[in-house]
Amino acid sequence: MPKIEKGAALQTVITTFDTTPGTCEDLLDALKDAYDVFISKQPGFIGAGLHVNDAQTRVANYSQWQRREDFQAMLRSDEMRKRNRMINELCKSFEPVMYEVQESYN
Repeated sequence: MPKIEKGAALQTVITTFDTTPGTCEDLLDALKDAYDVFISKQPGFIGAGLHVNDAQTRVANYSQWQRREDFQAMLRSDEMRKRNRMINELCKSFEPVMYEVQESYN
């Protein structure tokens, strides 16, 4: 389960996908399958969440990893490179960005 806490020794990655209402569900299916079958089983994976805006034109993915290198190794694997080529067909663009938590409010 993701943990949002300042100073936590982990890597947070937020990926945004620019999509269309016509392909949003297909994109979500591809992302869910990637997490169910591959990503969640990779070393260092902590947790993730998928979010969709009301217009179904944006998908946001929040994931956390024990180390930056764990995320990078997953991303560079042959399996994920293959999946990302398919995901790229379902959206206009996507960009994973690594972040550090600066503050957290409950």
